[in-house]
Amino acid sequence: MKFIGDFHIHSHFSIATSKELQPEYLDYWARKKGIQVVGTGDFTHSGWTKELKEKLEPAEEGLFKVKKEFKKKIPFPVEDDVRFMLTAEISNIYKKNGKVRKVHNVVFAPSFEVVEKIQGKLSALGFNITSDGRPILGLDSRDLLNICLDASEEIFFVPAHIWTPWFSALGSKSGFDSIDECYDDLSGHIYAVETGLSTDPPMNWMVSSLDKYTLISNSDAHSPEKQGRNANLFDTEISYPSIIEAMKTGDPKKFLGTIDFFPQEGKYHYDGHRKCGIRWSPLETLQHDEVCPVCGKKITVGVMNRIATLADRENLQTRPNRHPFYSLIPLKEILAEIEGVGPNSKKIGKQYEHLIGKAGNEFNILLHYEINDIKSLAGEVLAEAIRRMRNREVYIKEGYDGEYGVIKVFKDGESKDFISQERMFAEPQAKYENSNKSKPLISFDIKTFQKLKKEKLPLKKEEIPDPTFDLFSQISDFTKDLNPEQKLAVDHDYGPALILAGPGTGKTKVLTVRIANLI
Repeated sequence: MKFIGDFHIHSHFSIATSKELQPEYLDYWARKKGIQVVGTGDFTHSGWTKELKEKLEPAEEGLFKVKKEFKKKIPFPVEDDVRFMLTAEISNIYKKNGKVRKVHNVVFAPSFEVVEKIQGKLSALGFNITSDGRPILGLDSRDLLNICLDASEEIFFVPAHIWTPWFSALGSKSGFDSIDECYDDLSGHIYAVETGLSTDPPMNWMVSSLDKYTLISNSDAHSPEKQGRNANLFDTEISYPSIIEAMKTGDPKKFLGTIDFFPQEGKYHYDGHRKCGIRWSPLETLQHDEVCPVCGKKITVGVMNRIATLADRENLQTRPNRHPFYSLIPLKEILAEIEGVGPNSKKIGKQYEHLIGKAGNEFNILLHYEINDIKSLAGEVLAEAIRRMRNREVYIKEGYDGEYGVIKVFKDGESKDFISQERMFAEPQAKYENSNKSKPLISFDIKTFQKLKKEKLPLKKEEIPDPTFDLFSQISDFTKDLNPEQKLAVDHDYGPALILAGPGTGKTKVLTVRIANLI
């Protein structure tokens, strides 16, 4: 059976999370999103496990479902088969090899009995596991793995969001240079790593030491509605052993790939200093020796820089088990861009409920439905937005130092113009629907970057690329001599255009500049 799973989330017992992170709301939003298996999160907290036992009942092996009396009703037909898997994120802060390490790990457990064993072992060591749903332990990640394995050989242990600067196995602030270095003699029990919101699979393919791990993706949701912003695709039986086996082996017939943020939207993709408004590409960071020119403090080195530092592969096609991945934008964000209002506005909420009521769930629109079906369901503007998103035809402003990036599918004002455009033909557009105009994630030479970083050579200003990017090239130099009617023809970038003009009026120039604009 094909289904979507999102395992790394939190409960209302975690600091800075929504009070609605309760089983019934997680179930409610998973159904609306189209997610079949959800992690419980926070199983180390006794208050949360007590609530889980009260509101969940056993389903398939190692899985649970919300009891009928707690289930929230949805006013339209949806698939009603959400299952819960026992999971928890644990923060490990400790000193190793002369450095302070801050690593987050996600643990999967097959039963409440195993969960209680882990709780008991951690409590016996004197750790406070009830002050926060995601406990902070002064414990080596290797030793935590050992404790979990002692509780059950069936546990599944995953390094969380491995590139995040502050709390991860490979992050720039306190991480290691390999997974083996972090987990020592027990690293053989690590079968998968979590990529995080600021990277996608191709970025991880650049580092060959990760070849032996399945790359999984989860939302790390701090509210029920954020489920599914990153997730995993399966074709297995719905049971704990089957799901774990698919992630352990990476069998492409069982683990079908991941759903991801556009990595540039992640809040640690680029380097920078948010308070001072500094957002840098890795090469710009090199030029400034990681020092903020505004306040003089060290900037936060993001995941792009960190991956580029450890990258040792030029040809990504040599990476084994390159599972498919799908970069998506949440439906509310797309609707908000089209309407020019906030994604949490009442207008967008009403549109969202109407659309998923017709489609059955959000992923049907974002991932599964054909573009023509979306057009029939929701109109041409949303269909074109989804088409562009799927083809990676997007405008990008990278996230940095805790600030989310911005991913847009329309130029400013374009969605409004799009509604009123008259198209002469419909069919020719179909041949563009499978085009790939994605921006290269690495817009600089890795070897040069690594050489400059190692030797700390100064960079010339002209060697640094502009960190901002528009998919459609800026052509102001070409258009400066065009009259208003000619420019109108050039700016028309959706569907066919018919140019009617007499001899010597600049038809050829208009057509060639329009081609440049489209490219």
